[in-house]
Amino acid sequence: MSPIFEYLIAAALVLGGVFGLIGSYGLIKLNDPMSRLHAPTKATTLGVGGVLIASMIHAIVSEGHVSWHELLITLFLFLTAPITANFIAKAHIHRHETPESLPPAGKDRIWATHDTRPEDQPAAPPAPGSPH
Repeated sequence: MSPIFEYLIAAALVLGGVFGLIGSYGLIKLNDPMSRLHAPTKATTLGVGGVLIASMIHAIVSEGHVSWHELLITLFLFLTAPITANFIAKAHIHRHETPESLPPAGKDRIWATHDTRPEDQPAAPPAPGSPH
């Protein structure tokens, strides 16, 4: 293997390790759950991505083929991390915030999690033991 590829693989591993360390440190040290949410979804995702990219480069250079497993893992990770962060943030808003405590919503003037019209809300299920 060429020294250039070895340096490239080493750089991707070191960069992945640095991002992983920063993400882990942020998860521990940031104060509130909404701040803590950014550390694993941003930095740690990039850290794992760096390790997977190093693995893909190694497979191409030393084994002579594209490693589809690492590519699919990378795509899955980069597609699911933001969606998971959005779900966690929405759950946090529903549990810990009120419409009065939220910052201004901007042009549309509503928050999707709290300001819904009464006709858009689902009907309440019947009480247990009541006739349907």
